[in-house]
Amino acid sequence: MLTKAQIDLFWKDGVITVENAVTPYQLKCLQDTFSEWVEDSRKHKQDFGEVLDGRPRFDLEPGHSSEVPALRRVQSPEEISSAYADVMRNSKIVDFAADLVGPSVRFHHGKVNSKLPGSATKVKFHQDFSFQPMTNDDMITALLFVDGVTLDNGPLEVIPGSHKGPLYSHWHNDNFTGAVADTIVEENKENIIKCTGPKGSVCLMHASLLHGSAPNLSSEPRTLYIVTYYAEDAIELSPNHLPSTLTHELIRGKVSGKVRCSRYTMLIPEVPKGTSFFSQQVENK
Repeated sequence: MLTKAQIDLFWKDGVITVENAVTPYQLKCLQDTFSEWVEDSRKHKQDFGEVLDGRPRFDLEPGHSSEVPALRRVQSPEEISSAYADVMRNSKIVDFAADLVGPSVRFHHGKVNSKLPGSATKVKFHQDFSFQPMTNDDMITALLFVDGVTLDNGPLEVIPGSHKGPLYSHWHNDNFTGAVADTIVEENKENIIKCTGPKGSVCLMHASLLHGSAPNLSSEPRTLYIVTYYAEDAIELSPNHLPSTLTHELIRGKVSGKVRCSRYTMLIPEVPKGTSFFSQQVENK
């Protein structure tokens, strides 16, 4: 599905964006479902729903109201939506992941991150792998653009090539902050690029890549369906921050009966007590 040039670029930069990653029908189903969730959120004043570990499924940004809804995350949407489960299992995105870390891949977790117009949500720079260590680091975060992503509506910001560097600490003053130190970002600020594209595109990102995003300053929404896949021969080393009834499902290929290990050192992450890691980043400003 991916060309050799795309694969080579991915391993060089740790990120590529590919258009038309889902069919128009799949995309519309995702959009319609998320719109229904936003409408439902108008009836709630605090985070609601429940996922496997008892935390809320629907994460509301501070300032959310029935008049101005601010649904910023839906945990494990594949568990409650056939549209999201279909994309997770049957879209081109899975084939892209298999091209990069396959041929056999498993599902790790999924979520919807949304920045509705005027949303203040800012995501500090971090590395996904530092939240979800595995025996090897063949792990892909796929960010599907449910809405078009522009320079103004809070695009993903990445530091190309940083997946080849160290796994930075996300602990500061004995607190797991869910972010790297500001000095790390400052040292690399000249290299930061923004990932934009039309709706239906997918940004494929190595799980060790440094990334974050700015607030949505536009009048357009920015909604992403984020799915993480990993090589079948990797085994989880810490509690899953987003446990799901579908975690570890084999999506492509076959079971090898083997485990493969990478050499790395990192501090064990802390599972969030709040609805999502947004609370960790806010609590530890």
